[in-house]
Amino acid sequence: MEIKDHSEFEEKVLRAEKPVLVDFYASWCGPCKVMAPVVSELAESGSFSVYKVDVDKVTEAAGKFGVSSIPTFIAFRNGAEVARIVGAVSKQELMGLMDKA
Repeated sequence: MEIKDHSEFEEKVLRAEKPVLVDFYASWCGPCKVMAPVVSELAESGSFSVYKVDVDKVTEAAGKFGVSSIPTFIAFRNGAEVARIVGAVSKQELMGLMDKA
């Protein structure tokens, strides 16, 4: 679930066959910690992949997609961003984001 570097990001997110939700976060971020259980719950759904990207460690991916506030959630389909939402949000809002993918 955790992406460790940019090459892994390209492989698991940009080359994925099914929709992907990416949680851009940082270990020191309070709202990110609040969202962690929600993200874990969504990961268990199985209808799409969920990955977490620490913006302090995988800076290239965060920069490429213009992530300037965290948490930022981006939905990808066929390697392209289709929707995003920033901040601590409800599970329903994240599901709505993935409905767009």
